[in-house]
Amino acid sequence: MKHQYRPLILLCLMFLTVGAMFTMNDILLPIVMDYFQLNYTQATLIQVSFYITYIIFPVPIAWIIHRFGYKISLLIALLTSALGCLLFIPAQILEAYGIILLAIFTLSTGITIINVAANPFTTLLGDPEGAHIRINFVQSFSRIGYAATPLIASWLIYTQSGDIRFYFPYMLIGLVILVITLLIYFSKMPSMTPPKEDVFSISGIIRQSRKYPHLLYGVIAMFFYVGAEASTAGFFIPYLRTELGFSLTEAVGYLTLYYVFAAIMGLIAAVWILKFISAHRLVGIFGTYMVVVYLICIFSNTGFNEYLLASLGLGLSIMFPTLFSLAIEDTGNFAGRGSALLNFAIVGGAVFTPIQGLLADNYGVAVSYMVPCLCFVVITLYALYFTKKPITDRQFALKMNQS
Repeated sequence: MKHQYRPLILLCLMFLTVGAMFTMNDILLPIVMDYFQLNYTQATLIQVSFYITYIIFPVPIAWIIHRFGYKISLLIALLTSALGCLLFIPAQILEAYGIILLAIFTLSTGITIINVAANPFTTLLGDPEGAHIRINFVQSFSRIGYAATPLIASWLIYTQSGDIRFYFPYMLIGLVILVITLLIYFSKMPSMTPPKEDVFSISGIIRQSRKYPHLLYGVIAMFFYVGAEASTAGFFIPYLRTELGFSLTEAVGYLTLYYVFAAIMGLIAAVWILKFISAHRLVGIFGTYMVVVYLICIFSNTGFNEYLLASLGLGLSIMFPTLFSLAIEDTGNFAGRGSALLNFAIVGGAVFTPIQGLLADNYGVAVSYMVPCLCFVVITLYALYFTKKPITDRQFALKMNQS
């Protein structure tokens, strides 16, 4: 089995920074609340700015990839993300929350390009039979970024005198991204383009997707999942601080544990658990567990709530890739277009976090966790009852004639 190792190593470094940028949202939210004296609803504009790009840019990004190829698209993505990171410097100097939101929107635009371009590009960097191995390998580096970032970032943000320099970790990430950009630019990474038949229109995707009901249900489940993930991690530190009385440093430690659990369980599920339990049942089992944990954390203090909250990482670990694969299962040549439709569902992170912020402002952070709890009720129902196989071409034609 052959792999193009040099470009894969560069993609691994790129995904390491992607994981760091994702996790920084969870650190930044409670810090800017204190720094700018914001309420929870105002602070969740961080998540809105981050996730709204997934509904705005997929079509322009698809055009860029088809026009310039994967290598140029990734260079554009990295430069965009680096610009977003470096915008935190004037945000700190001017003490402007609006510039922070612009910075997050900018770096998220770069991440969106990476998410749309990097996975299909990775599949092309070697033999077809090794595609799944390559994707899981490069994606594992984003999990390393998730697990390593909370403690390192919180240490970098606070000076010895206790002053807040929220720009500092972003500045370092931005500089690392610029180095990776230069390495990719001067590398012999192949300049590939997607097949012409992968060009799509949104209206065409939606119309054709009616042939695959389980895909449409999967898009809904993905919408709720990303909302639940953003809500769970975004309010993790506020829950521990306001409900359990932890300091920021202590809360960051448990957030790190949450991401470590996610990384370990994701690996165990991929190499072992999914060999014995079908994907939809595993989502149903983990989803049920998470609903129970949310309810415990909302309505009681067991003395171990910090560990229960961290254990949510175990369930979240398998959700995105498993829901993704369930949705595009048996869709054949439509898989690429179905994947594009699923990318739109990531905007759920911009929808549910403000709702949770409103609940937190009015009823407390614990009650606000009803938002991800209800999201996982929907996900569990999808996993157990709506992961069905697509209808045949003839059945689809008959259905269209009857409608």
